[in-house]
Amino acid sequence: MNRRSGFWFLIVAVVVLLPLRSPAPLIYVPGEGWYYEPYGESAKWQRTRAKDQLQAAEDAFTAKDYSTTLRAARRVIRVWPFSDYAPRAEYLIGRCMEIDGKDEAAFNAYQRIIEKYPKSAQYNEVLWRQFGIAGRFLNGEWFKLWNTIPIYPSMDETAKLYDKIVANGPYSEVAPHAQLNIGAAREKQKNYSDAVDAYNTAADRYNGQPLIAADAMYRAGVAWQKQADTAEYDQSAAAQAIAAYTDFKVVFPDDHRVAAADTAITKLKAEQVRGSFQIAKFYEFNHKWAGAIIYYNDVLQLDANSPLAAQARQRIEILKPRLQVAPQK
Repeated sequence: MNRRSGFWFLIVAVVVLLPLRSPAPLIYVPGEGWYYEPYGESAKWQRTRAKDQLQAAEDAFTAKDYSTTLRAARRVIRVWPFSDYAPRAEYLIGRCMEIDGKDEAAFNAYQRIIEKYPKSAQYNEVLWRQFGIAGRFLNGEWFKLWNTIPIYPSMDETAKLYDKIVANGPYSEVAPHAQLNIGAAREKQKNYSDAVDAYNTAADRYNGQPLIAADAMYRAGVAWQKQADTAEYDQSAAAQAIAAYTDFKVVFPDDHRVAAADTAITKLKAEQVRGSFQIAKFYEFNHKWAGAIIYYNDVLQLDANSPLAAQARQRIEILKPRLQVAPQK
């Protein structure tokens, strides 16, 4: 009994004394996670005024002492969240997170500036910082568990980052490029339909910026073409690609990519012809003479001078007699 009492006395003592002996209080920051604030070192960087506290963070950042920068900047936000110095403190947190390779945490720190301090003097710079982070994920950087353990690359999550950037400032300098990169992320994801939607949004919203609009229209054609290449016997994607390339040529006839658009259109039309010919053969094989004739005629309408056009004419002449014409009343 005495031994059991001694055991519980020890547990209680540890619980009571732990707060007094703990060398590092554990603090949680939304979007960043848990971190320790070392005990006994606060005198080196803690200040009694927000301005001085921020200066301590600035001095540590200049000295490349990023751990102290984080502690000093976080104290500005924790103690003086509504002061004029809080946005800059949040910015320093984002910069430290970037330097430490914690891009998601950095993005979130910059996002807090956008949401909590929309009048920050560094608003545009923050947007470009977010754009740079999203670009690293677009180029294959892995998202991390707890900002530490790489778990996977994700074009879906990357597109969402760009979505946030556009929402943060739809008509900012960075927004058109972010909108285009939503499409690029969706293309890498092989989600060509959403990629086209993103490019069309860029072309419509930023039609007053010729370089952006031209790029968006051309890339919409490319996305449709990729969709056509993955869809067997599906003529709609090829038709959409041809329409997109044609619109691009009409609106931007002097663009250096017009020749490439012409080449793509020629290839797509050849693919359309081949697709219609294959469908006609399928119907013919299954003795669906009327359907076969429809698609052989489609070959002629798409390109009467194609190599398959001559074969299509021959098949039409052979199949016509096989059609059973209903007697007239």
